Amino acid sequence: MDTGTEASARVSRLAAHDPFVKSLGIKCVDGGPGRAAVRMHVKPTHLNFNSTCHGGVVFALADTAFGLASNSHGKVAAGIDAHITYQTAVDKGDVLTATATEVSRSRRLAVYRVDVTRADATLVATFTGTVYILEKHTE
Repeated sequence: MDTGTEASARVSRLAAHDPFVKSLGIKCVDGGPGRAAVRMHVKPTHLNFNSTCHGGVVFALADTAFGLASNSHGKVAAGIDAHITYQTAVDKGDVLTATATEVSRSRRLAVYRVDVTRADATLVATFTGTVYILEKHTE
């Protein structure tokens, strides 16, 4: 059985080796079996034509937490479904945290919920995702 320390280290390693995550400025702040949290500061390059944070950036943040949490167990988990709802706009300078939690897990499927919040705990978006679990190991 995987320990929390092993899963936490795995989540940190996976995040550190993702060039897309690095390009957006996303940092891993927590991880463990079936869970992960990532954070980013909204920069001018994250803004859309309305001068608010691009929805794709919020999705990428949530998807990163989802991917890290779903792969925290050591087996490759490939996303097969994802859905996001947005509750409020995000501005330049906001600090966003996406926290992923495993809702259910079977031998082949797992479901995750990700809440994206501002530093003041305002809910920005809610993301749900399902993964298919492969026999291949992440390391």
